[in-house]
Amino acid sequence: MAIRGHILGVDFGTSNSSAGFFYDGRPRLIEMAPGKFTLPTTFFFDFETRQTLIGEPANQALLEGYDGRFMRTLKRVLGTPLMHEKRQILNERVTFVEIIGDFLHQIKSRAEAATGLIFDTAISGRPVVFHSVNDPREQQAEVDLRACYLAAGFKEVEFMAEPEAAAIASGALKQSSEISLIVDIGGGTSDFSLFQANQERITILANHGARIGGTDFDRTISFSQVMPLLGKGTQLRNVLGPETSVVPNAIFNDLATWEKIPFLYTPQNSRLAHEMSRLAIEPDKLRRLANVLDNQLGHDLAFAVEQGKIGANAGHKQSFILLDQIERGLTVPLPIEALARILAPHTNVLRSAVHETLQMANLHPEQVGRVIYVGGSSLMTVVVETMKILFPSAQHSFSDVFTAVTDGLAIASTRITQ
Repeated sequence: MAIRGHILGVDFGTSNSSAGFFYDGRPRLIEMAPGKFTLPTTFFFDFETRQTLIGEPANQALLEGYDGRFMRTLKRVLGTPLMHEKRQILNERVTFVEIIGDFLHQIKSRAEAATGLIFDTAISGRPVVFHSVNDPREQQAEVDLRACYLAAGFKEVEFMAEPEAAAIASGALKQSSEISLIVDIGGGTSDFSLFQANQERITILANHGARIGGTDFDRTISFSQVMPLLGKGTQLRNVLGPETSVVPNAIFNDLATWEKIPFLYTPQNSRLAHEMSRLAIEPDKLRRLANVLDNQLGHDLAFAVEQGKIGANAGHKQSFILLDQIERGLTVPLPIEALARILAPHTNVLRSAVHETLQMANLHPEQVGRVIYVGGSSLMTVVVETMKILFPSAQHSFSDVFTAVTDGLAIASTRITQ
């Protein structure tokens, strides 16, 4: 089928999204806000104004304590039954397909307003794996994402693996035939692609991935370092008898998981937290949990963890997770050496995924001449150190990690038949 109209490259990300198109011989990014070429993939449904905010305004509404519902990391819902379940949001019952469709429509509208063009077609990045290899949800995830683009008003959508787009953006088509590895770690997935290129085409030697990203790093930090301050691991007195039992972990698991936080704010969970605080050996900790649920502070807590992670990764000598919004003066030390220890299980998974990628291509680490980092979470020190140990003789490239996929998609749009 012939594709008409202009083509917009869209990187719909777990944490941030961006868009671009090809013009005058090079990719051009769409300005999503003054001076900003990425848009936080966040939503805030304001209960007072009945408006839906996206991006930075959504983040600010949450942090300023507006009354409403905040959502993030909806990309991780693709392929699951949750995508098609209707839920009450403001004045209507909608599905996640419609919510994400509205977000993509905003990107489309901003691109059209900025350029004066009409974008009928999207070329969208997609992770190598949405969930895991051979997971039955994989095919459904792409079907769901296509439905979101159609709901946004696009007439056609093509998909390209995000690492392949990043390889194009890296200038691989102008390189020699050396073997390169894309390390693409975003908010929700980690993708690895080995490729060779010449002036005519990129040959993908192996694609592999794992459902690990920056939000998983945040979750692990929160669960291990912050949740004990809210009662994780503490003891409850039994109503009858002298025995004690450990506070159930389920509520802490959900509170540390971005996409599950909105579903914790129920009267039942608040009552449970208050009841546990009355039975707790350390009641002050459970009172903090009750405060978080009563005042819907879960996402404030998650942002604090994310900022603490960024500070620790930057090498700040006195890095803390600041929890003043939970309790004045409450902090959690997070030195860089602790960060490496906490995230070790994830780096082990990444290391295994890289070895599996090499095995798929029948290659050895010393045959890789260049490692190219893509996605904000690829800049984590623990990630870079892991890759440098695996590929000590390779060149390590860090340019344009936040927009490389979008640039590559824009360049790739020229290959689509008009």
